[in-house]
Amino acid sequence: MLQYITPMLNRIIATSFVVLLVSMSSMTIAQSNAPIAAKKPKVLTAHGHERIDNYYWLNDREDQEVIDYLNAENSYKDELLAGQQSLQTQIFDEIVARIKPDDETVPYMKKGYLYSTRYRKGDEHPIHVRKKGGADGTEEIMLDVNELAKPYEYYAVGSREVSPDNSMLVYGEDTLSRRIYTLRFKNLLTGETLPDAIENTAGNVVWAKDNQTVFYTRKDETLRPFKVFRHKLGTPVENDVEVFHESDPTFYTYIYTSKNEDYIIIHSAATLTTEAQYLKSDTPTGKFKTFEPRNRDAKLEYELDFADGMWYIKTNKDAVNFKIVTTPFGKTSQGNWKDLVPARDDAFVEGMELFKKYIVVSERIGGIVKQRILPRQSLNMGVLTDHHIDFGEDAYLSYTSTNYDYDSPVVRVGFTSMTTPNSVYDYDVNSKKLTLLKQQEVIGDFDPANYTSERINIPARDGKMVPLSVVRHKDTPLDGTAPLLLYAYGSYGNSMDPYFSSVRLSLLDRGFVYVVAHIRGGQELGKQWYEDGKLLKKINTFNDFIDAGKWLTSNKYAASDQLYAMGGSAGGLLMGAVINMDPDMWAGVIAAVPFVDVVTTMLDETIPLTTGEFDEWGNPKDETYYRYMLSYSPYDQVEAKAYPNLMVTTGLHDSQVQYWEPAKWVAKLRDMKTDDNQLILHTNMSTGHGGASGRFERYKETAMEYAWLLQLADKS
Repeated sequence: MLQYITPMLNRIIATSFVVLLVSMSSMTIAQSNAPIAAKKPKVLTAHGHERIDNYYWLNDREDQEVIDYLNAENSYKDELLAGQQSLQTQIFDEIVARIKPDDETVPYMKKGYLYSTRYRKGDEHPIHVRKKGGADGTEEIMLDVNELAKPYEYYAVGSREVSPDNSMLVYGEDTLSRRIYTLRFKNLLTGETLPDAIENTAGNVVWAKDNQTVFYTRKDETLRPFKVFRHKLGTPVENDVEVFHESDPTFYTYIYTSKNEDYIIIHSAATLTTEAQYLKSDTPTGKFKTFEPRNRDAKLEYELDFADGMWYIKTNKDAVNFKIVTTPFGKTSQGNWKDLVPARDDAFVEGMELFKKYIVVSERIGGIVKQRILPRQSLNMGVLTDHHIDFGEDAYLSYTSTNYDYDSPVVRVGFTSMTTPNSVYDYDVNSKKLTLLKQQEVIGDFDPANYTSERINIPARDGKMVPLSVVRHKDTPLDGTAPLLLYAYGSYGNSMDPYFSSVRLSLLDRGFVYVVAHIRGGQELGKQWYEDGKLLKKINTFNDFIDAGKWLTSNKYAASDQLYAMGGSAGGLLMGAVINMDPDMWAGVIAAVPFVDVVTTMLDETIPLTTGEFDEWGNPKDETYYRYMLSYSPYDQVEAKAYPNLMVTTGLHDSQVQYWEPAKWVAKLRDMKTDDNQLILHTNMSTGHGGASGRFERYKETAMEYAWLLQLADKS
């Protein structure tokens, strides 16, 4: 249940049957030797309708009985998969072996310093460095995350922001994997860490121009960023000033600066509505002004940037697929907005990057994100014309990278496809020349010519054409004999793009076809594609995925008995729905951190993220939505029937989908399913939604999952 996450696109697991005997108060032992959770019926009533939840008691991570059950499931998993340990090790070793051990990002200049992030051989965490003046300067280590992480089982650094005068660094650290950050301050001139420590933040922080003041966001008990505070270095945190309180529980708040850092902007966002406030960054004690009041009825959305006395606004005002408008400073109301990039039916505007002489507009056309160079209309641009950057491929992902130099005639962009490793370019907007700065190095005998990808469109049952991105080894036949992994997400308007994964090679090299289904609920084909896969149209998401699977087997992309599926978070809901709707299609399914107890969770506004998602799923306090959500909720729709082999993963500290959703789901499936197929629950007792924090450590779960899939497909 999360719109902010990068869905886990590369996870899958292994197989070998053994015996587990568990003796504890909360469970009995079934003849299958799998742990059986105790039934403790709880009656849940809404709209005169009663549901019995036998496993509601698992909703308490402080209860030792709950911990014992999760540990028992982990023990069962370990014994069940004991026979694949050598394959897991082999896959993990080959994944790690493809990663350059002493890597470094492409450096970028900002205010006289050259910044980059590098890894030493064997390090799990990055080192953030800078050099004064450029590449010939002396390296300064700002943060060695390896040292900071030593005392903790989990450690991740969030936002890192350097003060305008280059002297101070503020960064957020998470030691629990709940995405709750403590802000810490480091003097970059002396190396001293200041005593200022601000706990329970979202990790979102910006500097004012006085180099002494920061603005940051705090979270409420549901982990919703809801307040903005002002802190001055050297003063007690308890004296910090609250400058904004987002009282509407359906809105989230974050804070950022305009590209030229002249303005600090508070952005409040719900699924269908946004509102922004702004303050000159050289007057930090001033009062924020509302740019344009929120209008939920009109479903008005907008985002701001500022340059040369003009506001630049990405908005859906009279534009389903968004557009870009401008307005002079001081004239912020809608009546003053003038179209700069008009709305188009065939192009969804995803974002913009401002430069002095041009704007880069990220547009999604036919499902592909393209970068459009647009001259600033008020200037005489000479030879510069409106055009898209030509990357030389048809199906790919492109994006703007780090661009701090407002005056630059060069824009830094990124590019990747399913066969091309991630690449960073400098693009000269006048000569239209791309200069490759770095391409992700894949260690070993990787040759992109050994792989082939394609983009196809297949018909869904209602006639809509659903795009699929396909990649395979060139020697893998499309004759109806290959195993195929079908992945999708399909929620929140999050688009799944065709990108390269060196990790995925462990499947492709063993004969798997890998397919991403761009189903409704995402935004690959524009805003309407999203609207047609949410609320009372959510069934389209599930139908699209099932129809994609059927088309792939019918057209010999996959063997009919070798079709596998995977999705994470809201994509895990997708997995739960499709195995209820059409369980016989799938040879095996991976549901990673799955949002499966839809109705119960959405009725409980104390659970993180619930209130902000009523516009995505519906509010089940309304009976219409209650009945509709109940009709597809994976946990509620479990039946006494045969299910495919199923691997379910979660993290005890997950802040997005609480661990008890997948735990309850597995317990109910184990009690009701009529087959002898594998049902595995893996709970990482140390982490949350994103898994392990280490650079290599995270791939141990991936290797476990891949080994499971490969053994099911007899491809080990």
